[in-house]
Amino acid sequence: MLALITVVISQGQSRSPEKRDLESSIAQLAADLPGINVLVVPHLYDATKDGQTFRKLREIDGPIIGVSWLYERALHWVLDRNGVRGQVGEVLLKPADDSEDEQEDKPAENTTERVTFDQPRPNRAIYCLDFRASEKAQDFIDEFTRIASHSLNSASDADQWIKGTAPAESLDRFHSPVNTTFVGSTGQANGQPAATLLGAKSLLAIDEHPTRRWYPVIDFSRCTNCMECIDFCLFGVYGVDAVETILVDQPDNCRKGCPACSRVCPQNAIIFPQHKTPAIAGAPMDVGGLKIDLSKLFGAPETDEDAVAVAARERDEQLILAGRHAVGVTDGIRSRLAATSKSKPDDLDSLIDQLDSLDL
Repeated sequence: MLALITVVISQGQSRSPEKRDLESSIAQLAADLPGINVLVVPHLYDATKDGQTFRKLREIDGPIIGVSWLYERALHWVLDRNGVRGQVGEVLLKPADDSEDEQEDKPAENTTERVTFDQPRPNRAIYCLDFRASEKAQDFIDEFTRIASHSLNSASDADQWIKGTAPAESLDRFHSPVNTTFVGSTGQANGQPAATLLGAKSLLAIDEHPTRRWYPVIDFSRCTNCMECIDFCLFGVYGVDAVETILVDQPDNCRKGCPACSRVCPQNAIIFPQHKTPAIAGAPMDVGGLKIDLSKLFGAPETDEDAVAVAARERDEQLILAGRHAVGVTDGIRSRLAATSKSKPDDLDSLIDQLDSLDL
């Protein structure tokens, strides 16, 4: 039997007509693809874990294709932290500046154990696409079709669906879905209104209006549970679960615009999806300290400061704004990290300094 795929269109925060048109065009075209349901939701980064959007997404147990105005890695871990978990699905449609020759979002190869080693994800695939990958809706439809052809239960069924000649049993399932995890044509789930029908049987929208938020998202494929972040943050954002694994316990305690904890993370595992610096926002860049150097190229202030100094200064600014005293590097910065920040510059540091001097 055919396995339905859910395409989740995450609307951006911007009111740009061009962005809204792209979102709408992709949603409408995807709804016409056989075997695909489309769910339009508010900006996923702003949605709360207990809100209507994530409650509905957690009910979907099949493959999910998420499309948002976030970097792919950021979207994957926003979904994961809200209980929508799965394996990273291969995506071929990427923004032009994402090079396949780079290390991308793979963690550094070493013997350090990652949180995901102890917390395996379900086998279902979650594919994350960035709206910035193309201005053409058809490019996304082509990618959905490619993904669907690899996600269906059999190669013969996939070929028939793509060619529009699916078996009668599969057609019946598509025209009269029995998937209880998705909102049906009445726009109800378990007898309660859950979504708004948008004119097509497989296209629905969650009617939720979250406010803008700012909080860190942990990439557990990189996180080693070193606890640097919980030591450094003085606003009670981080906590631990029952098995002593780091988590973002009080996300809305985070100070808007402050990315300081991401700078002290040794594995570049902390993402602020709305930050203007791509490396901090979840762009596909390698780890191992390179993130901090690259951030200087994207406008970080005080280019002569090292990572610890920048983080401490950003934290002090937020402490003062909150009516508290600045603490500099005396609180929450482990001696191991501080010593690393004072190490002798290498060839890469020299290269970055030369690039800085060009005032790009």
